[in-house]
Amino acid sequence: MTTLKAIGYDGNEFVAFEKQIPEATGRDLLVEIKAISINPIDSKVKHMLGGSLEKPLILGFDACGVVKSIGEGVSLFKPGDEVYYAGDMTRDGSNANVQLVDERIVGHKPNSLSFSEAAALPLCTITAWESLFDRLGIDEGDVGKSILLIGAAGGVGSIAIQLAKQVAELKVIATASRVESKDWCLKMGADVVLEHHNLAAQLMQQNVKAPDFILCMGVPDDYIQEMIAVIRPQGSICLLANAREALDINQLKAKSIKLVWEMMFTRSKFETEDMREQGQVLNTLSGLVDDNKISCTVTHQLSPINVANITEAHNIIEASTMIGKLVISND
Repeated sequence: MTTLKAIGYDGNEFVAFEKQIPEATGRDLLVEIKAISINPIDSKVKHMLGGSLEKPLILGFDACGVVKSIGEGVSLFKPGDEVYYAGDMTRDGSNANVQLVDERIVGHKPNSLSFSEAAALPLCTITAWESLFDRLGIDEGDVGKSILLIGAAGGVGSIAIQLAKQVAELKVIATASRVESKDWCLKMGADVVLEHHNLAAQLMQQNVKAPDFILCMGVPDDYIQEMIAVIRPQGSICLLANAREALDINQLKAKSIKLVWEMMFTRSKFETEDMREQGQVLNTLSGLVDDNKISCTVTHQLSPINVANITEAHNIIEASTMIGKLVISND
């Protein structure tokens, strides 16, 4: 096999094409992909491209597969290892049969999960983990405190609920709008589930104290006033999505609120000194999954990985009604 088979986006639609298989050098692994997951960021990247492209772009981040070959600088993996990862925005994506990926952002697949189940986890887990522990700085001294997760029924929220409960031992207040999404949040371990808005009144009605931390999965503009109103003084807020308009950070001053951002691709994009942390997070997650402390979040599965199914997956994601995660597999 001298060429890889890929599903690329040409600026208008997804197309199948082939290109030369790259050689694994340095710290790169060449991974044979068995399953992928589609995330909202896949759709966002697609829509940012616009118009016809000179060459199709291989999208996709979440992937799970088997190491086929390794670069001369690899020390963490060997051919035959089953791995999973969330990829790198600066390189070809996972919508292909093989992919190059830096070993530092790769983890060993949980033994108890199939390839398709494991493919649902990397991007959401790293995002949730970094948000809770790196950005908000939650540690063992925060056991028993509370966190408000806004928009908690999606991929990141589903993992954030579990990590906040099982690892951080926090009280989890989640927001969701539909009956099925509220039930999902409770299934994941949320203590309290609220509607997305009128948070102050709902917290009061349910006799719930002001949250110490907030992780917002929604557009900040839609929630910033309510977050500032309900968070405890000296609390911390983490944002994931871009704001549509400039935020007035002066509003944070009265309560001395800490505001932080999480971008899962920061470490790989800038090749930070702690880039290996992401692979270590995934290895930690594998242990938590195999110990039955974290559960799989797959709710929708397609097969095989082809143009039709990737197109359908993007349409489902763009409907903004997904609960949990959507995966596409060849296994």
